[in-house]
Formats: sequence, C-alpha cells, structure tokens
Amino acid sequence: MPGRFRVVPTEPAAPPAPPAAEGSPAGPPARVRHRVLIAALAAAVLALTAVVAYQWGSSSSPETATVAPAPSPSADAPLTVGEIYQTLAPSVVFIKAAGKAGTATGSGVVANADGSVLTALHVVRGATAIELAFADGTTAKAAIAAQDPAHDIAVLTPAQLPSVLVPAVMGGGPAIGDAVVAIGNPLGLVQSTTSGVVSGLDRSIVAKEAGELDGLIQFDAAVNPGSSGGPLVNDRGQTVGIVVALANPTEAGTFIGVGFAVPIGTALGADGPRPQL
Repeated sequence: MPGRFRVVPTEPAAPPAPPAAEGSPAGPPARVRHRVLIAALAAAVLALTAVVAYQWGSSSSPETATVAPAPSPSADAPLTVGEIYQTLAPSVVFIKAAGKAGTATGSGVVANADGSVLTALHVVRGATAIELAFADGTTAKAAIAAQDPAHDIAVLTPAQLPSVLVPAVMGGGPAIGDAVVAIGNPLGLVQSTTSGVVSGLDRSIVAKEAGELDGLIQFDAAVNPGSSGGPLVNDRGQTVGIVVALANPTEAGTFIGVGFAVPIGTALGADGPRPQL
C-alpha cells in the first residue's frame, strides 16, 4: 500500500568495496553480479510483504474486527419473577362480591378471549352483586356463568370488557420442586406477587369455605385471604393452577408456608367447568 508502510534497515549499510588493485584478480563476472542483485531485490520484496501482512493482520480498526455472534436466547429459558409478573398482571382481576353476609374480596384470572374469568367459587358463592376490576382500571359487573363445587371453581362472565383484553396462557401440570409465582390481591393489596416452589401434588384438604377438596397442588409462595381465585404460574409464564386455600393450624387464617391450588386442567375441565343444576 503506497505511502503507508516504510521498510527501515535494521543495520547500517556496508561501505562500498574499494576498487580492485592493479594486478589483482578480477571481480565476479557481470552475469553473476546481475543474479546477486536480482536475489537481493527478491529478498527485499519478501521482507516488505511480511511487514505489510503483519501490520494489516494486527490492525485493531473497527472495520476489520470480527466479533463472534452471541447465542440466541432459548425459547425455553425460564422467566424471572419480574418477567412473570409483567406477563400475567394484565390478566389478573380484582373481585368484590357483596352478599347477605357482607362483602368479600378475591382474585381471578382472564382465561378466555371472550373475557371469561376463572376464580374460586367460595369468593362469589351466595353473592347478590359481583364487581370486577381489570388491570387497566376498567370495572364491570359480572355473573356466575358456571361453577364446580367439587373443586371450588367458578367461571364469571363480565358485563363489559376492557379495551385491551389479555387472556392468560394455560400450562401443563407442574412437578414437585418447580418454581411457581402467585399473583393476586391478598388483604386487598392489589396485584401482589410472591414466589416459591411446588411442595407437593395430589393433596387433599377440608377447607372451611369449600369443604373437602382433593387433587390439589401444594406450594409455598405466600398467599393470604384475598388471594383465592388468583393464578399460580410456572416459570414459563403459564397458569398451572387456581389458588383456593391455605393451611394454618391456628385461628389466625394467615399464611405459614402451605398453600393449595386446583390444577388448571381440573379447573377448566374437559369441556370447561359445568354449571351447577
């Protein structure tokens, strides 16, 4: 590349040879001298080429740098608790049910593109008026469309839908030790999020509000009164259960590390929860 590189001698040039003394043997023939000159020039060209190659190869300019591509993130990579919350929060609803015994609050999750909301039946059982508050602030009256008392599950139909409806994605059955997140409205604290693991499967309990329940998921993500009906979510952001109960050997009714959820397959049923006749 002209004008960019210069070959600098590493030793001083040898002084010219003195002329041959009269009567001394003659120097090498012209033909030999010519070949020596050609060989010297070839060596110089090779040296210049080596210097150029070294300089070019060691250049750190951005135009010639090569960066190995980073691996694409796996579609199966687990989500963080924050990412799970961002995924599910738009699908979680606050439920207020008024009845003869007073007003109860609970949680629910949008389970279908038609706006159907899954919740725990004991949250709305006997209610004379049910009101839903969606994540965007939209409020709507609702009615019980179907119920499954054997599993403490109800389906609510809202009278009005939010402008943007985000149904939750349903998942398969979890395994013991799987990470889970519970999202709901415990003690009226809307959109609360807790995390834990699946502690057991196929549990049976007798719940104060719902009676005997079996086939439940046991988990240790914190839930409290008002969490009932909210989603239990796996680390892929899929709803795997509906929270229905917590265990406490005292009369406090607060969480001590044992919660229960109806598996989502049971909550949905083969054809959805059947109406109570």
